[in-house]
Amino acid sequence: MSRISLLKCIAVLGLLASCRSEKPATLEEYPRWVGDIGFDSNLDDPAFQLCKDDYRAKQYFNMNEGVQFEGEKPAIDTYFKNAYKKPENSNQSGLIRIRFMVNCKGETGRFRLISSNNEYQSMAFSEEISTQLLELTKGLEGWKPLKMNSLEVDYYQYLIFRIEKGEIIEILP
Repeated sequence: MSRISLLKCIAVLGLLASCRSEKPATLEEYPRWVGDIGFDSNLDDPAFQLCKDDYRAKQYFNMNEGVQFEGEKPAIDTYFKNAYKKPENSNQSGLIRIRFMVNCKGETGRFRLISSNNEYQSMAFSEEISTQLLELTKGLEGWKPLKMNSLEVDYYQYLIFRIEKGEIIEILP
């Protein structure tokens, strides 16, 4: 190796060493996907446990399986139609998304709610609407365990409620 090549190698190694961070990044700092739901002791039931680690939980865009619920989407629609009570004199309209995890046993946990107006700008719905929808979603039983390649997996699920003047107009997906 020539003297110039050796000096270039030493310079490159020096640059690489200076680029190294003092503190390596952790999974807590950088979630795998935007929107991953880590356990939060202030919000989440510690009794809810994933069957695998958080990193292996499947996102709904990875599955191509549709809604994994007994009775499928019509059963979800019927549940909310019968259980949801529109607040009197409510004029709030927009979208409420509740995202959560389903473990390999069909149990749910780690619920997160975000809401927006019909122009997709962040807004807060009244507690009569948001808390009611969150509690009803937590009480929704019938989520199916999911298998991929014969292995049981944990997965993310969501429900989006389109609200017009306090009334549920549509539930997605």
